[in-house]
Amino acid sequence: MNIVGLPAFVGTYDNYIWVIHNHVNAWVVDPGESQQVLDYLEQHQLKLQAILITHQHFDHVDGIDALLATFPNATVYGPAKSSLASIQIKCQEGDVIQLAEDLQFSVMETPGHTKDHIVFYNNQLLFCGDTLFTAGCGRILGGTVQQFSQSILKLRELPDELQFFSAHEYTLSNLGFAELAEPENKLLAKRITQTTINYPSIHQGAQSTLGEEKDTNPFLRFDTPKLKARLLERGAQDSKESLFSELRAWKDEYDHNH
Repeated sequence: MNIVGLPAFVGTYDNYIWVIHNHVNAWVVDPGESQQVLDYLEQHQLKLQAILITHQHFDHVDGIDALLATFPNATVYGPAKSSLASIQIKCQEGDVIQLAEDLQFSVMETPGHTKDHIVFYNNQLLFCGDTLFTAGCGRILGGTVQQFSQSILKLRELPDELQFFSAHEYTLSNLGFAELAEPENKLLAKRITQTTINYPSIHQGAQSTLGEEKDTNPFLRFDTPKLKARLLERGAQDSKESLFSELRAWKDEYDHNH
């Protein structure tokens, strides 16, 4: 399987629409726009089989109708807890969806960014929408702090080798905050020196691995000793929920000032 990230909402939300394909058939994740997807499918003579939706924010779903107009037989998979009318197969925790003989995904519910958020994963790939980003995580826009911290801890249990795909390109800003949060993290320092971002070029392959995120993404590390001590100093209580909440508030403050 080949995977490319097509840029969308460039300069505002800096999304990626992920296209999975085998040179014949294609599956698209979170199409907030449609034209660049249609162009890519036509250019590579691909037939769209399915659309996977992680949550119902407009920048993840507004391209669905135009894609279905061209590929009316494509199936739309999305969260059972979403009210989006275009979702044909409603997915919930533990579901397994078979997209091709050699392509299937398990579904995990990861509320926090929104109430309806899900991720798609298998033993090689993780499409996590806006729950986690490269070196960061989504904002709380409908879910609760408790839900979000639990969702991130669930994702942290998945294998390190999973290829990591999120729905936005925020790496450089997120690394700036990560360095502030964990200045002593040597793996993070190494990642910063090795990271170059060519957005809005088409992205080939994964953004990172889940293992790299566990090593360098503060939102997967909020209970590690040094970062935890910093968060307690900032006023967090000694609970996973409170530590995550304080880290998210710190990141919001950072974003506001940058």
